[in-house]
Amino acid sequence: MPHPQYDLAIVGGGLAGASLGFAMAREGAKVLILEREAKFRDRVRGEGIFPWGCAEARTLGLYDALLARCGKPIAVWRRHFGAGQTVDRHLPSSTPSGLGMLNFRHEAMQEVLIGLAEGAGATVHRPAEVVGVTPGAGPELRLRTGETMTARLVVGADGRASRLRGWGGFTVSRSPDFLVIASTLHEGLGAPDDAIHSCLCIERGQSMLVYPLGAGCHRSYLIHRAADRAQRFSGARDAAAFLAACRDLAMPAAWFGRAEQRGLLASFDSASNWVAHPARDGIVLIGDAAGASDPTYGSGLALSLRDVRLLRDHLLGESDWTIAADRYAAAHDDAFMALKRITDWFTDMSFAVGPAADAMRARSAPLRQADPSRTPDLHGVGPDAATDEHARQRYYGEI
Repeated sequence: MPHPQYDLAIVGGGLAGASLGFAMAREGAKVLILEREAKFRDRVRGEGIFPWGCAEARTLGLYDALLARCGKPIAVWRRHFGAGQTVDRHLPSSTPSGLGMLNFRHEAMQEVLIGLAEGAGATVHRPAEVVGVTPGAGPELRLRTGETMTARLVVGADGRASRLRGWGGFTVSRSPDFLVIASTLHEGLGAPDDAIHSCLCIERGQSMLVYPLGAGCHRSYLIHRAADRAQRFSGARDAAAFLAACRDLAMPAAWFGRAEQRGLLASFDSASNWVAHPARDGIVLIGDAAGASDPTYGSGLALSLRDVRLLRDHLLGESDWTIAADRYAAAHDDAFMALKRITDWFTDMSFAVGPAADAMRARSAPLRQADPSRTPDLHGVGPDAATDEHARQRYYGEI
């Protein structure tokens, strides 16, 4: 077999792909990144990294560059209740990493990271559309232009709708559709920009998040049960209706009085989808291609960075990359399924309906209020929180 042209050929130059390209190129690997978009653009996506993900970025050598070039550090997570009541969590003083959140415009973050990868020695082709991959030893990629190339390992970092999954023969599992997220960018929002703002109305099956991104810009997310609302907010025609729905929740309604939409408004189902053991036949998947966690809970960017760090460490620690990829896949599965258990529990507690769900909340809520350690720390430690049966019983107030 001819010697592969590259050590790693990464399909997708977003957060996961560019971060891996940077991490491996700086260690001397011959890396190719193939990115479909000539210019990254605004879409409805996550725009904040939880503290445990910021710790992963720091370990990968990316945190300082993101902070300096596009990031807005956020130290406080503020929960809003009725009658103007709030509860703050100071993240740097209450998380193992000592870090808060890092927010940014998603497309700005992508440009920073792909530039870092190229600066570290990775070859970047954009726009470049991959139209097929032949798995096996020294897998081959085919581009729309007719060009072909080979690599020691092909990495799929091409998102929730990954085509690499199909070409590699991976089976995708998906949670049932239950929640819907609507989101857009706002300017002129009256929300303070020193905190993440969140609220939850269990009775109405709705929650909301506001992420400050800097320069007077906020990302607003509105989450609701799919069965409870026929309308899905989309486009400029629904801008006023979306603002009205935001005003109806527990945050100060006055915040939204002068807000103007400055980005796409779109709605999408928040169901998780994932691949069990995302490595086979010379192909490995990372980020949302390997497992897209429920975006209601905002862990996708942190989880992608965990994937990158795990794969980097295994590739650098094992000369046989088939073994390294398998070890990464097992570690990824552990982290992804732990995170899924946590977010499934949270969905039960916040959005489940019926007498049994009401009784569960009535039993659990006072116990968790008296002992916050009963609630897994999604923001601080993510998938490293305990998620065994004992932890589940404590969260649900069964013991």
